[in-house]
Amino acid sequence: MNQNKNKAVNFIDLGLKDYKETWDFQERLFSQTVDTKIQNRSLADEKQAITSNFLLFVEHPHVYTLGKSGDNGHLLLDEEGLKHHQAVFYKINRGGDITYHGPGQLVGYPILDLDNFFTDIHKYLRFLEEAVIRTLAEYGVAAGRIDGLTGVWLDHEKQLNPRKICALGVKSSRWVTMHGFAFNVNADIHYFQHIVPCGIPDKAVTSLHLELGRPVDMAEVKEKMKRHLSELFDMRLEVGFGLED
Repeated sequence: MNQNKNKAVNFIDLGLKDYKETWDFQERLFSQTVDTKIQNRSLADEKQAITSNFLLFVEHPHVYTLGKSGDNGHLLLDEEGLKHHQAVFYKINRGGDITYHGPGQLVGYPILDLDNFFTDIHKYLRFLEEAVIRTLAEYGVAAGRIDGLTGVWLDHEKQLNPRKICALGVKSSRWVTMHGFAFNVNADIHYFQHIVPCGIPDKAVTSLHLELGRPVDMAEVKEKMKRHLSELFDMRLEVGFGLED
């Protein structure tokens, strides 16, 4: 087995991009990486290719996505309702239930070969959460985890009014990841009223701009997230190619 560890990660900021286009792009990168690993199994060490890693940042137009274990009933809009709110709906192959993506939400899609870092999905999810927790701390916002629930929460200790600020949903195969996190920075949380967020009916959703009482510079949040992800994963971010390349 190839023991070379590739810590370089191609960082690609897609800006505002259609969900399906981005999903197809993810699938392509994911499949290429998995295929390389499968091919490597039949080759001698000196002939094995080093797998690539990617980190995509993107904002999507209004869209609801349902994970493979989710409940269709957690979408509270019919087809006409989706059209009225200029939103679309997709069933996808990540874990988790239903969530919303839209402008003002930083979505991160790491396509990582965890053989280059560590082969522990639980640790992987906790590191994604930790990057968001550390970023929020830089804005003076205390955040953390709630036992039994994924994602990042405010008022996670006393839980008098727990509010989710970041959702997680991932897929992995042969230790290659896709999908990722959705961090509400300047998000319109009214769109969450049309779903049972992540299948949890009794918990609220919030956005960083609401907690601070002001709009937040998305570019600044991206830089903080990149720094914390780099430190946690011991990765080296490099500028990657775009979706059209």
